[in-house]
Amino acid sequence: MSQNGCRVGLFSIGLAAYWPQFDGLEQRLTSYGAFVAKKLSDMGIEVVDVGMVDDQPKAMAAGDRFIRESVDLVVCYVTTYSTSSQVLPAVQQVGRPVLVLNLQPTAQLQYVATGTGEWLANCQACCIPEISNAFARCGIGFHVVTGLLGLSDQPEGALANEVTVDHPSAIEAWRDIEDWLSAVCVKKVLNRSRIGFIGHTYPGMMDMYSDFTQHSAFFGTHIEVLEMEDIQARVDAVTTNEIDAVRDRTLELFEISENSPSDSLAKKPTDDEMTWACRVAAGLDRVVSDFDLDGLTYYYRGLDGNDFEQLGSSLILGCSLLTARGIPCSGEGDLKNCMAMKVMDTLGAGGSYTEFYAMDFEDRLILMGHDGPFHMAIAEGKPILRGLEIFHGKRGGGVSVEAQVSQGPVTILGLTQTQDGKLKWLSAEGWSVPGDILCIGNTNSRIRFTDTPDSDFDVAGWMNRWAQLGPTHHVALGVGHESAKVERLARLLHMDFVRV
Repeated sequence: MSQNGCRVGLFSIGLAAYWPQFDGLEQRLTSYGAFVAKKLSDMGIEVVDVGMVDDQPKAMAAGDRFIRESVDLVVCYVTTYSTSSQVLPAVQQVGRPVLVLNLQPTAQLQYVATGTGEWLANCQACCIPEISNAFARCGIGFHVVTGLLGLSDQPEGALANEVTVDHPSAIEAWRDIEDWLSAVCVKKVLNRSRIGFIGHTYPGMMDMYSDFTQHSAFFGTHIEVLEMEDIQARVDAVTTNEIDAVRDRTLELFEISENSPSDSLAKKPTDDEMTWACRVAAGLDRVVSDFDLDGLTYYYRGLDGNDFEQLGSSLILGCSLLTARGIPCSGEGDLKNCMAMKVMDTLGAGGSYTEFYAMDFEDRLILMGHDGPFHMAIAEGKPILRGLEIFHGKRGGGVSVEAQVSQGPVTILGLTQTQDGKLKWLSAEGWSVPGDILCIGNTNSRIRFTDTPDSDFDVAGWMNRWAQLGPTHHVALGVGHESAKVERLARLLHMDFVRV
């Protein structure tokens, strides 16, 4: 994912008492800090680097700088031993998560030949417990990444081999750091998001009922409650040029279907259906612009073919186009799933509106999909638009999306609520595999939740484990394996996370 917009405050720590005792040590350790700053910057992060902090006044100054610069994360890089009293002031008043980097330059000291100065350049682990104790007792949220620094060139004066760029412990440590940075950036997006809520939740779907204040408390997200009149007025105001622009975009992104070979309800959309769907999509563009929305949750039942029924049953095309633009749209009024979709989209994984469709015990997979919307950026091939005479379980008919998620690694992410009222993340990683899907105008993908796409998948056992966690019946389906990032996001948000 792009880390644009995230800002990290970085400080390196050492002990001023060492510098006059060991020639060149301060310069050597400072160069390590500069290396860390460049690595972070190369990940697309804006870095506020205050350099070496080796006493308490410098720590105070660092904290003041981080506050002024409004950083999203404070990174403490341990270069050698440092007292905790000269670390705490750099983070205590900032009020941001702290990432402590315990990255040793060498994989192994040359024990017999190593003197005190050389050891001090590699004793990062020495003060990690002390700093952790101070943070824990002061109520500061922190996380430690341990591994190797990953230098590509041998530093002047270093005795042991410090070229560890290809060492597994360096690769894993920097992958861990990148996951933390991704999680911080997602947290920032959620904190600043405005999610529109149109209509109401599908009646009777108790798993999806949501407390708007609860979402603001956990994520900092604002929920903008909208009326159907807000949508209708903007759909009515759409111009012919706007409709034509949406139609051109639709024809570029979608294949327009013929009649389904298997379902009499799924047919080639008529010209009138296409024009109306494009008008509604153009109206949704106006809604998103006027209300400055970053996501949308919607459902409205309507009655006897009235205007709101026609409008509510014609949102799938527009919401698919919005989802492709990074404005995830979740149907049936499922706000929790919209938040999961927003997380997956921010991670660059797509995140499509999905539920469990059927189990295949012969091919050992689960079919997953929905009647739209769909995230076109993660499609296998070109998504299809079909006209549906009815939407099963809903009133009205219209244009819907038939598509399959790109074959390869996938992640499902669900957001559920526990008995004590807390929100909890559920995740599973698997594979989208090739094969036949239903031709009913719905998205559906063939998913195995296994380590490799060809591994044996215990469909029944996996479903039992997932159900035992009390999930909602919708999830965000995205590409790639993203559970590690989501787990770190959950820790930043002080939320429970379970990976199945």
